Amino acid sequence: MKGLLLSAYAAVSHRHWVRGIQHHVRDIEWHVLELAPRHFRWRIRGNPLSWMLDAGEVLEAEYDIVLATSMVDLATLVGLYPHLGRAHKIVYFHENQFAYPLAAGQKPQGEPLMVNLYSALTADRVAFNTAYNRDSFLEGARRFLKQMPERVPIESTLERLGREAHIVPVPIADRVASDAPVVPCRGRRIVWNHRWEYDKNPDDFFGALKVLQRRGVEFEVAVMGQQFRRHPAIFDAAREWLDGRILCWGAQPDDQYWEILAHADIVVSTTWHEFQGISIMEAAQYGCLPLVPERLCFPELYPPAYRYDGTEADLAARLAQWLQTPDSRPDPLDTSSWQWSHLAAVYRRLLID
Repeated sequence: MKGLLLSAYAAVSHRHWVRGIQHHVRDIEWHVLELAPRHFRWRIRGNPLSWMLDAGEVLEAEYDIVLATSMVDLATLVGLYPHLGRAHKIVYFHENQFAYPLAAGQKPQGEPLMVNLYSALTADRVAFNTAYNRDSFLEGARRFLKQMPERVPIESTLERLGREAHIVPVPIADRVASDAPVVPCRGRRIVWNHRWEYDKNPDDFFGALKVLQRRGVEFEVAVMGQQFRRHPAIFDAAREWLDGRILCWGAQPDDQYWEILAHADIVVSTTWHEFQGISIMEAAQYGCLPLVPERLCFPELYPPAYRYDGTEADLAARLAQWLQTPDSRPDPLDTSSWQWSHLAAVYRRLLID
């Protein structure tokens, strides 16, 4: 079987997903087209034109399967290359634009929302990485269409889409036999391993650490994750007052990143935006205890023992408890159901059956 895999905004997690599919779903001979993760507004609307001009011969070929991320304007591509409509078309939602939080000063843009919606309606099969992603997409589409100047009687279509949608997470790589065994964490190392952007809510994370510092609670912190030329000012301010408590600061080479996770104890999320959270899953796989907010996708992925109520105050209280009384900590999570060894067969069924 021949497959065309389209990723219009190849951020780190999207590339991870594409490479995993190529490696683990070998029943299909994949041809991959990706676009760099920059110039978002142009990328999500212009990807058919970019590929038409740069890879037209690839799009003109015949395929049994077309697998596209939700950033891909699949409806326009099928219009430009009608033969792609005969392939089995799957759209995979790593995220949805209806549930993205806006930065200060940003205004909602209708075109990214319509690209998501039209792509879902063009597909033969739609998959989301979490039920939260599916539900927020459907609710967001309903809310958006109610604002239109003419009534759009699409409710039955959205109900069918939600009913038939598949929930399949982005898998994490399997731990290999040579990896150190996961053991209960009793140390004081806290990890932040998220993008350095406003939507990850670093203010609450560093605010909780400041509370711990003020109370005299002992801890170390590893602040990692993808950085950008511009990032929230809280990172520079926190680096000064954290001083001797810092284990590492900034993005780390792969080997060091995994080594830090393997010897850390607690990984924290404070985010306002998350559809799955690969970085938290990876840390949990290496034995870190996740402490995640009671919102977004987290309630469906993590038992109550690993969740706080979403406030800075409760995060600080839970961290203090875990750091000062290690016996109060829950056991490490079993993450085997998130690994490719468990999910490869699920992906084959999604793509081929």
